[in-house]
Amino acid sequence: MNFEDQKFCQSCAMPLGDEELYATNADGSKNEEYCIYCFKDGEFTSDISMEEMRDFCIKKMVEVNPEMDENEASAMMHEVFPKLKRCAKD
Repeated sequence: MNFEDQKFCQSCAMPLGDEELYATNADGSKNEEYCIYCFKDGEFTSDISMEEMRDFCIKKMVEVNPEMDENEASAMMHEVFPKLKRCAKD
C-alpha cells in the first residue's frame, strides 16, 4: 500500500479508505480530513490533548492489529501524530 496516496484522519491517524468514515461539516457535507469518530457536524467530538489521543490510539491499534505490540504502535504514533493537523495545534 502506498501511504502517500492514503488519506488519514488528521486527528487520530485512522486510515480513511471508505467515504463512510469521513466526518461531516456543520452543513452536512463530507469532511475528508477527519473521521466520523473525531469530528461530527463541524466540531470535534472530544477535547483531548495530543498525548491523550495518542495513548488511546496506541491501545486501539494493538486491539485491531494483534500482530503489533504496544511498543511498535507507540513508535508509529510518536512519528505520525506530530504531523497531523489537529495535533500540530497542541
